[in-house]
Amino acid sequence: MHVIENAVAGKRYVSSSTRRVPVFNPATGEQSAELPLSTMDELNEAVASAVKAQVAWGNTPPMKRARVMFKFKALLDQYADDLAREISKEHGKVHDDALGEVARGIDCVDFACGIPQLLKGEFSRNVGPNIDSYSDRQPLGVVAGITPFNFPAMVPMWMYPAAIACGNAFILKPSERDPSASMLAWNLFMEAGLPEGILNIVHGDKEMVDGILDHPDIKAVSFVGSTPIAEYVYQRGTRAGKRVQALGGAKNHMIIMPDADLDQAADALMGAGYGSAGERCMAISVAVPVGKETADALVAKLKPRVESLKIGPATDRDAEMGPVVTKMHRDKIIGYIDSGVEEGASLVVDGRGFTLQGYENGYYVGGTLFDNVEPNMKIYKEEIFGPVLSVVRRNSFQEAVDLIHGHEYANGTAIFTRDGDAAREFADKIEVGMVGINVPIPVPVAYHSFGGWKRSLFGDHSIYGPEGVHFYTRLKTVTTRWPAGIKGGAEFSFPSVK
Repeated sequence: MHVIENAVAGKRYVSSSTRRVPVFNPATGEQSAELPLSTMDELNEAVASAVKAQVAWGNTPPMKRARVMFKFKALLDQYADDLAREISKEHGKVHDDALGEVARGIDCVDFACGIPQLLKGEFSRNVGPNIDSYSDRQPLGVVAGITPFNFPAMVPMWMYPAAIACGNAFILKPSERDPSASMLAWNLFMEAGLPEGILNIVHGDKEMVDGILDHPDIKAVSFVGSTPIAEYVYQRGTRAGKRVQALGGAKNHMIIMPDADLDQAADALMGAGYGSAGERCMAISVAVPVGKETADALVAKLKPRVESLKIGPATDRDAEMGPVVTKMHRDKIIGYIDSGVEEGASLVVDGRGFTLQGYENGYYVGGTLFDNVEPNMKIYKEEIFGPVLSVVRRNSFQEAVDLIHGHEYANGTAIFTRDGDAAREFADKIEVGMVGINVPIPVPVAYHSFGGWKRSLFGDHSIYGPEGVHFYTRLKTVTTRWPAGIKGGAEFSFPSVK
């Protein structure tokens, strides 16, 4: 049985921990590897190595750091297919979807190649008599990332390329469900010339998370996951004096106005609702058609599309959707579908009981469509994180907006319309972090930061892009005077223009 290693100080090794968990192939239900859950001693060793390595790396000219990033980006391009296969093997998403994830991660490495320009400070001459002032953004030291199962390559790349390009060392704790993609990326980064100890990977579970949050030499923590854990990470990390950004859950709504192109809207909902088996923080899980005619027509268009979803393993190039990540998660999703039926929602397409010949032990859930869902229902209130789309009917634009504002999550939303006035008002007034106008998944490009509002993000900083640079550096302002000689004795007033 393959045992997944840690990567510390430029070397890979098998953890000495006696605590181990299995890693499965979701398409078959078979165990593919074993993952040791690292000890606190191993975390301490990784941090000590990072602290030592960061001193020289932080003093390396930013352009030299960028050259390593350029080489890393070239290697990622070269081995994108291999990375995608690692993702599919442990997450289950189809190959094209996994390739898309890799591409979004590479975008963030592209951005990191240009970070030297963003690290420039500001200079002001003669802020006082013969006094100059300048500012500088300096690395924090050792920072860490705790990442989820749904994007095992991309989400870590939201974090460590920017952090490392800014001069920090990084400790990554990937999801224990699908850790291999991060290990391959680590290999490529080392091949690109990254110094030993700058990127370290330490596997573990909640015990490792707590160790990272409590460690005095880790200055900042980035987290992506569910809202309850995001809130826990934020509270415990800040209590320990760390800078923390913690992205939480989502219940992303898409409003469909009466004037929208319904074929376009239905196609968008299929990709955004069922892509990656709904296991995306940016999945559209709630469709909000405005008006009965719109709703009836939308459901009529969605039903045959959902019924004809081609579901299969990543090895099937025609598959549009793969399995969910674990048996436990599959059972949880089925429980949500049961709950929706019990609470009175109309089950238009039932994904329960889906099986695939030759893959009977895989963790498959068929595409599921609910109509007449109401805000008091569990399937509406909670994040299902599976291939379940709920249609919540509303009679007006304002009712649809009020529905979105009434939910605790405010990660992303979208509106499909031809009405520029409605679109503009929606974009201006909606209290949600990411907004799409005729775009179903409005995750910005790598040079625009993003993050949810309300309980979808804890902390002041959004992730990657310019916000990432701000998060992984701190501002230092220096005021200088070079006197010709001591002429007038001591001055006790604040230096200012006289």
